[in-house]
Amino acid sequence: MSQINFLWPLSGGLLIGLSAGLYLLLNGRVAGISGLTASAASLTDAGISWLGMGFIGGILAGAALASALIRQPELTITASPVLLITGGLIVGFGTRLGSGCTSGHGVCGLARLSPRSMIATATFMAVAALTVFVVRTLFGGGA
Repeated sequence: MSQINFLWPLSGGLLIGLSAGLYLLLNGRVAGISGLTASAASLTDAGISWLGMGFIGGILAGAALASALIRQPELTITASPVLLITGGLIVGFGTRLGSGCTSGHGVCGLARLSPRSMIATATFMAVAALTVFVVRTLFGGGA
């Protein structure tokens, strides 16, 4: 791995950790994306969270900025829109069922040594590995 390829993930990980830590310090809550998205979409009892809307807006703006600044080959999506929407709904259902997503459990929960997050993260990883194995076995090629 070249030095430049090593620095991008390292700096990204440091920024994620710094952001999660600052969010916890300033708001007293972990920065789980599914919870912030649910509050931004008013899927919680508390109503719309402007902080959640700002957080999600910041993620989208950061992605757009990175895309504009870092020239990468054009992305081509070959999956059908129905498959993409179905996958998104399944992920959304899973995050509600698991009381959080990979960012909440994997980044914030593990750092706090939460037993529930340890179990959830181990489950995410095991199911992801099993899914890749099954998809590659049944359909061949990359998954």
